[in-house]
Amino acid sequence: MKVAVLGTGAGGRAHAAKLLELGHDVYVGTRDSQATLGRTEPDFMGIEPFGQWFANYPDIGLGSFGEAAAAADFVINGIDGANAVRVLGGLGEQLAGKTLMDYAVPFVYNPEQAHPWPTPWGVMPALDPVDHDSLGERIQRALPRVKVVKACVTQEQETVVNPKAVAGGDHTMFIAGEHDDAKAEVTALLRSYGWQDILDLGPLVSSRGMEMYSHMHSAIQFALGGARFGMKVMR
Repeated sequence: MKVAVLGTGAGGRAHAAKLLELGHDVYVGTRDSQATLGRTEPDFMGIEPFGQWFANYPDIGLGSFGEAAAAADFVINGIDGANAVRVLGGLGEQLAGKTLMDYAVPFVYNPEQAHPWPTPWGVMPALDPVDHDSLGERIQRALPRVKVVKACVTQEQETVVNPKAVAGGDHTMFIAGEHDDAKAEVTALLRSYGWQDILDLGPLVSSRGMEMYSHMHSAIQFALGGARFGMKVMR
């Protein structure tokens, strides 16, 4: 399968590397590939410059967001939540008819709402939208010809692509969306990653709860000293 990963952060890199390992044709999309490759300092998360990572994966393609989306049959959104709707909204033609698996969280930095917290931002960022709407729903409204599936929101992406790294894989992945065929595509991909327990939460409105969980996720991870963990739904 031809898969585009939009975004060059740690999550996007985790998906791209795993997809290549699984035998897919992988394309990474970024705003400006030359600028991305030209960075020499770690990003705000302390992750090595993309060019250093990319040098180890010569079989992965790199281009603009539009080029990557146009080249792929299936797309994974790892664009930061504050910019995702704006960027994706300009890719309607390249994404039309395709499944878009979205794992972004709508974090924004608002000094009036932020609270001190040991995150890379130095604070706990706010969520916008929250409760009354979700990033997943906004992306779907901006791209009516695209099949948006919210997934991979309640784990770090390094765990998403290697679920057995936590509790031998005995935890639950959640998905939500309006299109059963697209959810079947996402489920198949997640099974190839190693997920055994995948819970379909129904329509895309469930993105609201999935995205709001990010604050709880941060609190648990802080309590565990940064260790990875999973959520198991007993049923």
